[in-house]
Amino acid sequence: MAEDFSRAVDDGLKLAKRIYFGKDRAVAPPKPPMSMEKSPKGYLPTAPMVYAVIFNPGIVDNPDMPSYQPYVHGGCDPPALIPLQMNGIELEADCYLDTAFIRVNGSWRVHCVMSSRACDCRIAIPMGEQGSILGVEVSVRRKSYSTQLVALEDNNAKENAIRAEDGGFLTPNIFTLNIPEIDGGSILSIQISWSQKILRHNGEFSLNVPFTFPDFVVPAGKRMSKREKIQVNVNEGTGSELVCKTISHPLKQVRRHAGSMGFSYDSEVLSWSKTDFNFSYAVASGHMNGCVLLESASVDDFDQREMFSICLSPGNLQSREVFRKDIVFVIDISGSMRGKLLDDTKDALSTAVSKLDQNDSFNIIAFNGESYLFSKSVELATKGAVERAIEWINMNFVAGGSTDILSPLSMAIEMLSGAQNSVPIIFLVTDGTVEDERQICDMVKKHMINGETICPRLYTFGIGPYCNHYFLRMLAMISRGQYDAALDVDVVGPRMLKLYDKASSLILANITIDVFDDLDDVEVYPFHIPDLSSEGPLIISGRYKGNFAETLKAKGVLADLSNFEIEMKIQNAKDIPIHRISAREQIEYLTAQAWLSQNKQIEQKVAHLSLQTGFISEYTRMTIRENDMLKKAKESGGRKEKKSHPKKGAGQRVILLQNLGIGFGNLTATAENICPGSEDTKLPDAAEVFVRAATNCCSSLCNDCCCMCCIHVCSRMNNQLATALTQLCIGLGCFSCLSCCSDACCSACAGQDE
Repeated sequence: MAEDFSRAVDDGLKLAKRIYFGKDRAVAPPKPPMSMEKSPKGYLPTAPMVYAVIFNPGIVDNPDMPSYQPYVHGGCDPPALIPLQMNGIELEADCYLDTAFIRVNGSWRVHCVMSSRACDCRIAIPMGEQGSILGVEVSVRRKSYSTQLVALEDNNAKENAIRAEDGGFLTPNIFTLNIPEIDGGSILSIQISWSQKILRHNGEFSLNVPFTFPDFVVPAGKRMSKREKIQVNVNEGTGSELVCKTISHPLKQVRRHAGSMGFSYDSEVLSWSKTDFNFSYAVASGHMNGCVLLESASVDDFDQREMFSICLSPGNLQSREVFRKDIVFVIDISGSMRGKLLDDTKDALSTAVSKLDQNDSFNIIAFNGESYLFSKSVELATKGAVERAIEWINMNFVAGGSTDILSPLSMAIEMLSGAQNSVPIIFLVTDGTVEDERQICDMVKKHMINGETICPRLYTFGIGPYCNHYFLRMLAMISRGQYDAALDVDVVGPRMLKLYDKASSLILANITIDVFDDLDDVEVYPFHIPDLSSEGPLIISGRYKGNFAETLKAKGVLADLSNFEIEMKIQNAKDIPIHRISAREQIEYLTAQAWLSQNKQIEQKVAHLSLQTGFISEYTRMTIRENDMLKKAKESGGRKEKKSHPKKGAGQRVILLQNLGIGFGNLTATAENICPGSEDTKLPDAAEVFVRAATNCCSSLCNDCCCMCCIHVCSRMNNQLATALTQLCIGLGCFSCLSCCSDACCSACAGQDE
């Protein structure tokens, strides 16, 4: 999909050569990015962008200054995408704890379509780390559009909606949306909102927002106003002093208080931002600390219990002792892991093994339908053992066979059963789904021991769309571990190492908070508190009835196995939206519980939480609601209605988008060893090319023939006639080939300029 999108933009830029803006400026497509020479994904959006969706290249022209254009034969199938020119952009980021809420307001003009014609417009929104789309609102002449979530069980909403073929996630972090039938020359005012995670590394928090705009979105004309505005608000929550580290754009500080600060930038620019927006800061605290934030439920909240959020921070001391590790790497080498995917996994695993301390112990289990052990038991990570392990990885990691997770996981738990004075860790990596996942969860539960003993932690890593990510999340929750994923197979290596760094830097384990025993009807997410890592804060949220004590202590075990307590301040979250910060994690935790227990009530709870907070879930669907003012006025007879309301649904249209959830795995794809990412790189075969090329010119003929007639005719056709007809249809299909017509248009436009 990503490659198809990039090719469509490339085609659109070629079509844009038809547009002539007089002597002031003629728009010509720029040279492709350097990455375009190596990869067909070079035209993927690196900032919020809007594109004209062009099926008929004949409508491409300057809406203000129509010019002579050569006639274009055929159409664009798939459609070309012409990037629209941008007139203004505003970015606002609100940072709370480990989450940032981003709002972008922009103005784009349909500069490439005749004023008498219309086209769909596609909005593309690249988001940062673990981005989650929250909403899109579009205002255009006499129309407005807005996204809204509906429950999956809302049959009435689905029956009355038009199903959209386009839209959804182009890549895991690029969301696209089609807005239908926008007139040429129109100006679209668009407001976009999403959330993303704030990363922490070496004691610094960093926010990175895609904000790199290509040259071809700069408006034509030297006198066009181009205004760029950025605003950042940070509220850390604990009241500690904040120190700004790096800023990518020329922001000025406009506000500073204990635990919060604000920056702003507003200027006329010659060209739009050429770099992503990056902002980093540090909290001036050297020791482990924590805070408790309380928030009351709103009047329209479906759950009227109070809300809490507990944040434990590791502080900035880099010399703090970490737990010794006994770690077993359990790595999937089934047939679907072939090629680059397995190579990246091998490289990441070799790097992880090389990072082990000599006091650590490790083992490696590679699995498909069988299990392959590096050693019969865990070994000390001596230099010689590490070298042998890397050599073993290179020799034995050969993709092939089916997927069996239960056997290697049972072996790993058995190997770590006698671990002492360490945190035993199982690092599980897979790209597939298996039938006995619930049985595996039950097995892991039985091996988890409550009490002072540190039981094995499962750090689970899912690759691609075919594995059951909720199963992997549940395994991590049961064992006090952590979960991460690489839905995009191109980032497997870095994300896998990031999870490993978190697992190898634990500083506080077996964390308990006694106040939960004194509260009524308390619900904690996650239900088993994970260990605290020096790589980032630990955030726990939930609902409760009752009263928190005046002082609250979190207890745990340090790396030297001594007991440790953290006294935390309790305060009301006046300016920090707890319900929004914790919403996504709560939805994912509850979805994992709903999958494991197959409980319909939990599914409904997830749907309610999704509808209330705007975060997508497996049990809700996103819709686009169109409000046509002109149509609404016609349907109401043109009369002004003061007291009575217009008929429900008047001037409105609802478009139902595709399911945006990641799903619960794909057993068929796993059984057939389909490689994650292959759906993006699969090229059409000869039959698809033939059918697609011939469709435009032969559709009217096909409408007059039934399928049975075609079957009878083809069954009586000799080889010579079949060959002749095939060549004829291919020749006709060439008339609709976009590359041919675009080249013709380019030469004609060049002659016109001369």
